[in-house]
Amino acid sequence: MLKSLSTSLIARGVLALAVGIIALAWPQVTVLALVILFAVYAFMAAGLQAMQAFSSGKAGPVTGHLLLALVDIAAGVIALAWPGPTALVLVLIVGIWAIIGGFAEIGAAFQAGEPGGTRAMFILGGLITVAFGVVLCARPGLGAITLAIVFGLFNLIYGGWALARGIELRRTSKALPSVARPREAAEDELSPDHSPSRPGPAVKPAGDERGSL
Repeated sequence: MLKSLSTSLIARGVLALAVGIIALAWPQVTVLALVILFAVYAFMAAGLQAMQAFSSGKAGPVTGHLLLALVDIAAGVIALAWPGPTALVLVLIVGIWAIIGGFAEIGAAFQAGEPGGTRAMFILGGLITVAFGVVLCARPGLGAITLAIVFGLFNLIYGGWALARGIELRRTSKALPSVARPREAAEDELSPDHSPSRPGPAVKPAGDERGSL
């Protein structure tokens, strides 16, 4: 579980950082370019959520990650299918996507089968996403360049957090077997089944006793 979660977080972090750098470094970015960039990001994020859902062995995390994947797919499809997208429409799509996705991520934290550390991680990521969506919906009149800056900064923050958390979980998953081996060895030594056997008294064969008589 830890390994699949850490892999998903690292992949999402790298994706978000790449999108954030592109959004900030793109000179004179247009609304159409932002629509394509956002749709590609949403579809790739949906694929990562689906992979994480099917790598989990419990129903609770599967439902939460599949819901997040559906939200990402819907946002990407709406952004691409909207006729004549404007900066206002794109701001509202991204803002609503962030709010719904953030609350879905918070809801996934309370699904059965998630440990306490993972729940806190999902809640923090959901709060960051919801805050980003609220900022966009509160200022829908942003232009394409301003939206690119805000979207890029959000992805840099979220991507850095996801990457750091994924690396931390990967180190934790590697450290668990090394901690478990000495403990299992100590338990085996203390187990009565593994206590050294004492040699019992020698039993003479029946034939030797007859010969001595």
